Amino acid sequence: MRQRIVRLALVGGVLVLALLLLLATCGGGGTGGGDDGEPEKPVTKSTGPATRLNVPPEYTTDRGWEVVGVGPDYALSHTTGRLAYLVRAPGQRYRLRTLDTETGRAGWSGEAWRPPDPAAFPKLLTVAKDDRQFFVTWSYGKTGDGPAPAGTFVSLDVYDVVDGERRRVEVPWSGAPAVTATGPDILISDARANSAVVDPVSGAVSEIAASAVAYPAGCTACKQLTEVRGQTAKGLLLSGAREFWVRGSWFSRRNAPKGANPATGVPTSVAPGLILAKWQLAKGAKRAATHQMWAVHDAVSGKPVATVECHTPAIEPGRYPRAAVSPSDTYLVAGNLAFDLKAKKGFCYEDGSGAAALTLASVTDGGSAYGATTARDADEALEGDGVNPVVMSFTTGDVGELPPNTRLPEAEASGIGLFRWTDRKDRLHLLGYPRVG
Repeated sequence: MRQRIVRLALVGGVLVLALLLLLATCGGGGTGGGDDGEPEKPVTKSTGPATRLNVPPEYTTDRGWEVVGVGPDYALSHTTGRLAYLVRAPGQRYRLRTLDTETGRAGWSGEAWRPPDPAAFPKLLTVAKDDRQFFVTWSYGKTGDGPAPAGTFVSLDVYDVVDGERRRVEVPWSGAPAVTATGPDILISDARANSAVVDPVSGAVSEIAASAVAYPAGCTACKQLTEVRGQTAKGLLLSGAREFWVRGSWFSRRNAPKGANPATGVPTSVAPGLILAKWQLAKGAKRAATHQMWAVHDAVSGKPVATVECHTPAIEPGRYPRAAVSPSDTYLVAGNLAFDLKAKKGFCYEDGSGAAALTLASVTDGGSAYGATTARDADEALEGDGVNPVVMSFTTGDVGELPPNTRLPEAEASGIGLFRWTDRKDRLHLLGYPRVG
């Protein structure tokens, strides 16, 4: 496995640490095994995984695969059917492994490395650019030891999905970073208007200071609470106290859905190519006092794709409700909202008082969305503790109850539902069960 290293000069960095980090990234990758213990070998389809969870009837536990001792995150490449996950290695190091989601067979495996914060599992992302896909691990930590470190930085390892070729990029950064990959590049932001963009192909880093942000003409609210929300193929997505825009491209006021007040849009969740936003209804509308409009926007043009009206829910702009999108981008779910993007139709699930009737957490290309009626958020629905699981059909719009102990799929790839479970030894299991029928 080939790899390249990109390094940025870290202000006040120490040469010794830089050499150690360089040595940690050198060398080729193997496939399984190595210094992180006995490799997990997913069982064959004939015997099925050792763990048989209670899952929705659309899946079978008689076939599939299982990996034990994985990290809390995984990343998916739907175009190749490959899944990446992290495992611990000796010496406070970590290793990225891959497998084929359809068969469970092991793919390429990277060399073990030590992140700047070895106490925590690095995070995992997937990003696509120039017809290539990449798995990205990232962590945040300091250079130097002692009470006064020389500096802090974001460490990124970017792997080509196909062959595991690795590139390391280190970006000086102060304060807790938010790292996302909703556009063609990797975005680092500070929960305000400062950001840095990393090109996964070349490793080039472009820093964008808050002072360089250009605001849409006539938008006073854009200059209040300005925050970078994500990246699109047209540039950075930003928002203010109200209204949002892509720098140098489109402005939400000119792309408001029909029936909405054009000066009230707020993005609540961003996915590759898609933006979920809430809007106040137009002034004078019959339900303006009690309802809001939710719209899924095309991230390139800004134009609304599908909308639905719903009672005013509690939200955390930019973070909740969290959107989940089917592999083919046909369906999107977020909290008690569901959208058929092909049919350009939206659904709002609430009871007679206007309270959310359920929380949807995942959705498949077959048009099935999974969630729970008593969960506070998507994570709680997927954890399966003390919630009432349900399945929603985009074909009929109906919601059906599942047995109380049903474990819900977190995602689906190549017709395989992905499930997680923690055993009594506090080991995290990642399982793949095939969809039947």
